[in-house]
Amino acid sequence: MRRQVTVNFGPTDSLVFAPPLDEPDWPADQARRWLEDQFIALECEPLRASGKVLTVDKVLAVATAFGPRALAGDEALGTDFARAVVGALGRPLVQVDVTTNTVTF
Repeated sequence: MRRQVTVNFGPTDSLVFAPPLDEPDWPADQARRWLEDQFIALECEPLRASGKVLTVDKVLAVATAFGPRALAGDEALGTDFARAVVGALGRPLVQVDVTTNTVTF
């Protein structure tokens, strides 16, 4: 099954990541742990005033913190990000729009 994560940083700045089909998906707990580790390492802030951080919030915050330069410049990082997003959200096709703070499946 095709897996793909598209990250939009603006109207003309979009990145597409497709984890290799011959590699297994990350289990959900491993994917959530990777996102949590990046969220902490990048010193991301919760998006909600309540302080509650949902998985989609972590996806948005991590994508924003990495930015297009880091994600496009490091193939392994982009692949790991895509694997984490697909595994954590349990969806094969995900679109992350940093400009509107939305994640769609």
